Amino acid sequence: MQFCRAMKLSALTMTALVTMLGLVDGAVAADKAVAAVAPVEKNAVAQITSTVCAACHGADGNSVITLNPKLAGQHPEYLVKQLTEFKSGKRANAVMSGMAAMLSDEDMKGVANYFASQNIVLGKAQSNGVGSLGEKIYRGGIAANHVPACAGCHGANGAGLPKQFPRLSGQHADYTLAQLRTFRTGERANAPMMMAISSKMSDAEMAAVADYIQGLR
Repeated sequence: MQFCRAMKLSALTMTALVTMLGLVDGAVAADKAVAAVAPVEKNAVAQITSTVCAACHGADGNSVITLNPKLAGQHPEYLVKQLTEFKSGKRANAVMSGMAAMLSDEDMKGVANYFASQNIVLGKAQSNGVGSLGEKIYRGGIAANHVPACAGCHGANGAGLPKQFPRLSGQHADYTLAQLRTFRTGERANAPMMMAISSKMSDAEMAAVADYIQGLR
C-alpha cells in the first residue's frame, strides 16, 4: 500500500515509486511517472490506491494474493497504526517500511479511510467449520497452554474493536498464519500480546484458527 501527498510530486519521486514496486519496466518508468504526476496532484488517495496499493491489496482492498492482507472494511485506526509503525520501524517489513516512509500523517488517514469504506469479500474455511479445532481455539482458546480465546479481543464474529483490535473475519488464512508465525519468532514485534499468545501455539493450532477466521462472518 502506498500513496503520495495531495501536492506536487516530481517525476523523479514518482519514477522511484513505480520502479520500486516493479509495476513497469525500468525503461518506461520515467514516462509512466511523468504521466501520473497530474492525476496525483488532483486526487492523491484515489490515484495511489488504484495504481500502487492495488498491485498487492486490490483496488478495493480485497487482495487476490493470499499472503497479502485484505484491507477492505478494516478499522481505519488500525490501518493508520500499522502504517505509522512501518514508517518508524516498530513493525519490520522491508517493502512496507519503504512505502510508509514517504507518507505524511494526512496521507495515512486518507488511505486508511478509503480502504475502511470498502466492502470486504468474505471467504470460506477449507476444513475448520463448526466444531473444528479452529473454532474451539477462536471461541474458547487453549486452556492447557493458557491461550485466550481470539473472540475475547476480536469479537464473536471477528469484527474487532476500533482503535484497539483489528477486524479478522474473512481474512486470508495464509496471511493470518504467516502473521502468527512472525509474532512467534519475534520478526513482527509490534503487538506484545500477540507475541505472547503465539509463542504458546503449535503450527497445527495456528493453521486451524487461521482457516476458521477465513470463513468467519
